[in-house]
Amino acid sequence: MSDLEAFRLETREWLEANCPPGVRNRPGEVVWGGRRCQFPNEDAKIWLERMVEKGWTVPTWPKPYGGAGLTDEEAKVLRQEMARIEANAPLFSFGIAMLAPALMEFASEEQQLEHLPPIARGDFRWCQGYSEPGAGSDLASLRCRAVRDGDHYVVNGSKIWTSDADVSDWIFCLVRTDPDVPKHEGISFLLIDMETPGVSVTPIELISGASPFCQTFFDDVRVPAANLIGEENKGWTIAKRLLQHERAMLGETATRRGGANRKGLVEVARDALRAPDGPLPDAAVREEIAQFDMDRMCYGATFQRSADAARAGRGPGPETSMFKLYLSELNQRGADLRQRIVGADGLGWAGEGFDADELQITREWLYGRAATILGGTSEIQMNIIAKRVLGLPD
Repeated sequence: MSDLEAFRLETREWLEANCPPGVRNRPGEVVWGGRRCQFPNEDAKIWLERMVEKGWTVPTWPKPYGGAGLTDEEAKVLRQEMARIEANAPLFSFGIAMLAPALMEFASEEQQLEHLPPIARGDFRWCQGYSEPGAGSDLASLRCRAVRDGDHYVVNGSKIWTSDADVSDWIFCLVRTDPDVPKHEGISFLLIDMETPGVSVTPIELISGASPFCQTFFDDVRVPAANLIGEENKGWTIAKRLLQHERAMLGETATRRGGANRKGLVEVARDALRAPDGPLPDAAVREEIAQFDMDRMCYGATFQRSADAARAGRGPGPETSMFKLYLSELNQRGADLRQRIVGADGLGWAGEGFDADELQITREWLYGRAATILGGTSEIQMNIIAKRVLGLPD
């Protein structure tokens, strides 16, 4: 028996003995961690604690950072064995998916030891402070200012579309530290505790009735200079690298955040067309559902191949823009199709005459309008693909 086969058997036995029933086959349930973490159930809390102790929330990270030091092959086995028993991931966070890879590449060893173990444990929930009211697609035009004052920076300004800022503990933030140089050269990357005096958050309600988005304000916020990652005025390099990790995350988890409705398209169509058995009676609906499912499976296979290559050491590249572009538009197509299948029943908002699934279809369809904007608009992704993947001239 090879070492990898032995690891698989050991992993399978451990998972069977330690993975509680309340975190198996529970799609859509996500543990984000943080000071105000709300677990879906007690089993989810137990599962996180056990996986943290094992180092398997971030299995390939070095042990000093809270991981288990697994090889890529061992981590793949772990993912396969968790999928076999339909176990939920114990923890998902922007800290793991976005910030940590940037810290490993750009932060000092002291900063890594300070921030990575709490990320692995889910002690803090992180949000992203990039976009501003006047700096969205043109992110380098940001004006949130940080002025050095002794051992601190004093931060003033605001960020917008800050996902989950109202429930987050820390924010990784782009700030303007030199307004007198070309815009890409005067940006720095700061880590800010959201409980620091002067930080305030206002949630933003979307047309779907709710959203994770917020506006975050900084009013004379004093941030220790030790929270600067990399060199002052060199934050744009970190920002671009982190965006690649963000797009990789969105490509893998864009369906994770959705609402409670997870009824499949075929099941939705059977209910709407009153066809509990046999082929769906509407040939056009059958064709659209089949095409959508084929596109989704092709995307999944292609993304997995790229993810395996990235885990093998190449890291995410500009192709992450391709995945982000395709999946955001694929998800919009799915929401549109779901809404069209149910017809007027998919346009409800509240009140009698609509069941919970129908109302959720409406809200997910409306929220889906944001898919091609958040994380970089489709137009931005197409520009990146044209320049950095296809090598087309400006």
